[in-house]
Amino acid sequence: MSTAAEADACNAYILSFKCPDRTGVVALYSGLLYEVGANITEVSNYSDPVSRTFFLRCVFDISAMNVSFEVFNQRLQALARELDMQYNLRCAADRPRLVLAVSKYDHCLSALLTKWRAGALPANIVAVVSNHEDCRALVEWYGLPYHYLPVTADTKLQQEAELMRIFGEAGGDLLVLARYMQILSDGLCEQLQGRAINIHHSFLPGFKGAKPYHQAYERGVKVIGATAHYVTRDLDEGPIIAQEVRPIDHEISVEQMVHLGHDIESTALSNAVRLHCEQRVILNGQRTVIL
Repeated sequence: MSTAAEADACNAYILSFKCPDRTGVVALYSGLLYEVGANITEVSNYSDPVSRTFFLRCVFDISAMNVSFEVFNQRLQALARELDMQYNLRCAADRPRLVLAVSKYDHCLSALLTKWRAGALPANIVAVVSNHEDCRALVEWYGLPYHYLPVTADTKLQQEAELMRIFGEAGGDLLVLARYMQILSDGLCEQLQGRAINIHHSFLPGFKGAKPYHQAYERGVKVIGATAHYVTRDLDEGPIIAQEVRPIDHEISVEQMVHLGHDIESTALSNAVRLHCEQRVILNGQRTVIL
């Protein structure tokens, strides 16, 4: 939630919300913005007939607002109570702080770092953690702190506690599992609910768990895929944010599938992180709405 002090240095805001669908939701929220002198510059919405839920994301400018930001916040909170609305509001210039977790494969990590350095990723990468040393040189070349956190079955809880300490000290908003080949404990999944994204090298819900390319090869699939999803206690079953596919044929070996998969994994994860950071993803039960 943005404060009045932050509002002084910010003109554009992003508002996203969901609420029970009913007549007049758009009129009420847009009417509030009109009354306070805010100018809507971007809007998208969706009404789900199954869950009977209304979803909306808008960007608005407050440079001509005729009330204080504190007063606007109070009126928005009152509207949220009236509509039973769950909402997020932040300055569009505030970039979420990302902590990346990686093991040995660096293709997803490299894609995120490259997009971040180029300004194509609307986020700030603040730290990288790993249970291996393989990616240290790459990360430190980008001038980022690299935290080596080895883990065994006996030290898993202590290692995860250290990971969360680093995440907290770095001011992390989102943990990105960029081919981090460790299953997070149920407790850590609960702590990071809605704040952790994983890339699975398969087109979920097919071929969950270990070695999905080998599973796909054995089934003779004609398309391979990658899925970026929120992390939950249920392995590889979190709400899906983005997916990518690539056609293959019977001549493709498992090894070739793995190498081809690197591109789609990187693309799917980068897209999911971007969508989350742009506040375009809203949970709808076990599904997501992308606005």
